[in-house]
Amino acid sequence: MTPGNNGASTPEDDDPFGYLYADGQANGAQPPSGGYGYPNSVNRVRPVGTRQYGAPQGQAAPTAAYGQAAPPQQGAYGPQQGAYGRPNAHYAAPETIPGGGAPTAPQQPSRGGGGGGRRGPNTKGLLIGAVAVVAAVVIGIAVAMTSSGADDDKGGNEAGGGTAPTQSESTDPTPSASSSADDEVELPKTDAKALQVSPGLTTASDIKGAKADGGTYVAGFNQVGAKVTWTVNGIEEAGAYRLYVRYGIPGVDANATLVVNGKADSRPLNMENFAKSPEGDWEKGWQSTWANVNLNKGTNTIELACNAGNQCNANLDQFWLAK
Repeated sequence: MTPGNNGASTPEDDDPFGYLYADGQANGAQPPSGGYGYPNSVNRVRPVGTRQYGAPQGQAAPTAAYGQAAPPQQGAYGPQQGAYGRPNAHYAAPETIPGGGAPTAPQQPSRGGGGGGRRGPNTKGLLIGAVAVVAAVVIGIAVAMTSSGADDDKGGNEAGGGTAPTQSESTDPTPSASSSADDEVELPKTDAKALQVSPGLTTASDIKGAKADGGTYVAGFNQVGAKVTWTVNGIEEAGAYRLYVRYGIPGVDANATLVVNGKADSRPLNMENFAKSPEGDWEKGWQSTWANVNLNKGTNTIELACNAGNQCNANLDQFWLAK
């Protein structure tokens, strides 16, 4: 073997791929026949640089000048993707393809009518609740007013309750001050001259202001054991009555024991200085008091006594009854 002569065989003959190179082709290298030992293999060999991807067979793919973007190519399996990081001008969103597009979640039908969107407030429920609250308030007020009216109606009608005070006062009462019912049915009355007095008592008229006939009054009552008695006739109906007594004091409180039909009242008859007359002034000390008494039908006996413990410095003027 001499230089420049490699023998009968050339490198192209030794290299099974020599046909791929330009110098090998110039020396007549041929691609091997068959499919490289693979059954049914396709023998489609081309020199390097002549393969066109994406273009139809027999048609060269379009090329672009240096520095310009290559035009989109259509391959066997659809359009080729653009360069990394660049949008593909031929990309189509799935929504634009007929029958395509990503599945979407089913929309819930809105309640209360109207279109889609977020559900609004339940105004019907709020209205019903407000009406219920107003109705409850009205019912409560009505019940409270009814209960209050019932309580007011019961006042004074309960057994043992609402009793009138045992005594009251007036600075200048007269028998004519009785009610209209008393005017229709005249109730008994008396004055100092008609009273039965115990020993030691007498009548007098020295102090002005007594309303008994002639200005007469019972004097000397300020002693233990003193007593005046009034026999009451003509009571047409048994029941409760009010006994009025007119008296005169020298500006100092007094009291006495009241006895009706032999039964003494546990509370003394109050002869207080209601008129606030000055002490020692008998003429300005005329006033009246009253007490409730229970009388029988017909004749009754009313006594006013000065017992131990009473303060009896008083003159007695008139007695009368009222319903």
